[in-house]
Amino acid sequence: MESDEEIGRVPDFGFELAGASTSGRKAASAAGPERAQSTAQSGQRRRGRSPADKEHKRLKRLLRNRVSAQQARERKKAYLNDLEAKVKDLEARNSELEERMSTLQNENNMLRQILKNTTVGRRGSGSTVSGEGM
Repeated sequence: MESDEEIGRVPDFGFELAGASTSGRKAASAAGPERAQSTAQSGQRRRGRSPADKEHKRLKRLLRNRVSAQQARERKKAYLNDLEAKVKDLEARNSELEERMSTLQNENNMLRQILKNTTVGRRGSGSTVSGEGM
């Protein structure tokens, strides 16, 4: 059976007004020392929470945990999407750089070949070392 105090109590859903308390503990201390002394003397001091309070607290904790887990999943998904976009960009950049490197290597080889042919051609034409024979 619930006591009159528990029946009249409205469960806390996070909409607590400033200065208001639904637990009843602040209300007892706000009533003054006479009230606190009378409850302590009569042995009616409450040591723990009621089962309804415990269940309410457990449900609030479960809800907070569920929301937190969902937020963590969303952050992880956004992070993975960001990483995938970076991978795509870096792969495209890498492929561009490899293509440019290949082009520059071919150009370098062609220039080396031209230089080699030019120096061989000059030596074979009978030119002197000083370059005056032309």
